[in-house]
Amino acid sequence: MTEETLARAKAEYAAGQQAFERGNYGRSVQYFERAVLLAKKGTPLGGEIQTWLVNAYAAADRQQDAIALCQSLSRHPDSETRKQGKRLLYILKAPRLQLRPEWKTEIPDLANLDEGTQVMASRYSQGPRRPPTPAEPPPPIDPSQINRQDNRFLWMALGLVGGLLAAAAWWS
Repeated sequence: MTEETLARAKAEYAAGQQAFERGNYGRSVQYFERAVLLAKKGTPLGGEIQTWLVNAYAAADRQQDAIALCQSLSRHPDSETRKQGKRLLYILKAPRLQLRPEWKTEIPDLANLDEGTQVMASRYSQGPRRPPTPAEPPPPIDPSQINRQDNRFLWMALGLVGGLLAAAAWWS
C-alpha cells in the first residue's frame, strides 16, 4: 500500500467517524466502505475501520450486513480485531427487548421547521449572565456564648492515648 493510498484511507476513515458522530449513519457507511477498499482488510487499520463499519451498519438499520461483517472479523488476523468482532457479534445477536411505549421519549425532528418558526431557546443559550451576588457572611459569634467549661472527654481521650502508648512501649 502506498503512502498516498494510506493517507486517502485515513482521510475517508476520519470523515466516516465524523459523519457517524453527527448521526449521519448512511453517509458514514459510504466513507467507511471506501476506506476499507483503500486499506488492506487484514491490517490492524483495516480491522479498526471494519469495526466502525459494523457500528455504522447497525446504526443505519442494516443488521444483516453488520452480522455478516462481524462474522468475518471474528477470523481477522489481528487478535484485537478478532476480540472486537466477537464482542460485537454477541451484542448484535442478542435478543431485542420489548419496550413499552410509555418508556420511550420521542424527540421531534426540527429539520423541517420554517424559517419564521421560532423555537424556544434554552436559558443557557441566552449569553453570559452576571455572577450571583455573594451572600452576606454570618454575624460573628459572641465570645461570652462559647462553652468554656472543662471537657472531661478531652482528658479521658488524652489518658487513653497515653495508656496505649505506654502499653506499646512496655510490650516492645
